[in-house]
Amino acid sequence: MRLTAFFHPLARIATVTMLAAVTLAGCGGTTPARSDAGTQPPLSPSAPPIRIGIALGGGAAKGFAHIGVIKMLEANGLSPAVVSGTSAGSVVGALYASGMNAFEMQEKAVALDEAKIRDLQLSSGGLVLGQKLEDYVNEQVRRKPLEQMAKPFVVVATRLEDGERTVFARGNTGQAVRASSSVPGVFQPVTIGKYHFVDGGIVSPVPVDAARQLGADIVIAVDISNKARGHTPGDMLGTLGQSIAIMGQKLGQAELARADVVIRPQVLDIGSADFGQRANAILEGEKAALAVMPQIRERVAQLRAERAKAQRAAEQKAAEAQQQACLEQRSGLQKLVDMASLGTSCTPAK
Repeated sequence: MRLTAFFHPLARIATVTMLAAVTLAGCGGTTPARSDAGTQPPLSPSAPPIRIGIALGGGAAKGFAHIGVIKMLEANGLSPAVVSGTSAGSVVGALYASGMNAFEMQEKAVALDEAKIRDLQLSSGGLVLGQKLEDYVNEQVRRKPLEQMAKPFVVVATRLEDGERTVFARGNTGQAVRASSSVPGVFQPVTIGKYHFVDGGIVSPVPVDAARQLGADIVIAVDISNKARGHTPGDMLGTLGQSIAIMGQKLGQAELARADVVIRPQVLDIGSADFGQRANAILEGEKAALAVMPQIRERVAQLRAERAKAQRAAEQKAAEAQQQACLEQRSGLQKLVDMASLGTSCTPAK
């Protein structure tokens, strides 16, 4: 009896030691004894970068302001990753999405001969055919279709048959830009498939939603649209432009409210056909972008903080789930090992 009593505790220690080895194997095999510091869970992969989208609105010759906006965004390390454009914004957007930087676009703007994009042709549908504009855009983007642009890019136009907002994401880039820029009464409607298309500003003066649909986390909207200011425009194009702006004003306000930041270059005094004011329009775009740069940086910082918080929460949840799974895999005998304080329990979540 004494011999049995002498060996019994040794047998218990051997059994517990064996169970400890089993427990260690079941929960990773190399987990050291628990310390006060604990063990940090593995770091998750880095979060994807924040994608800035820019929505370029319509405004005829005022559209040169878009170049100034993009110029300042690039200078401050905030280059847009996705681009959407309506009317004049689709022209600048196409050049930018093709791979040009703001300085290259500015050179193109300065050198632009109006005759290269305007082809007058008397017709009941409009005075300008629009084929020259289509050819010019395709030449500048090296005839790349929309889906092959360096940056994701979409163009918004209005389907004439039913007023449906149409977003072009594939196909002939110049043709889509031409359709988006076809001001009713000035440009002839563009036939694509079985439908006809006109200016996108009628349904989406500043295409915020299109930029969001492209995957933008933050949308910067550039609004250069005409506003009714209590006086009559001095020419036909100005009258038509203001009429379109009034028609799309309510829709435009609702869509602009969904942007993170709205930039409004002071270009209202530039006429719709005043290409001689291009340098001034670019400068006004630069000034307007610089004015809201703190707001853009604040929004970027806020989104980064939200993502970091969400990532920490996800890591905590994953660690807790891993610990719970480890605990549930252990048998009743293995749990006795913890009672023996041999340091073989699952690593606690942090």
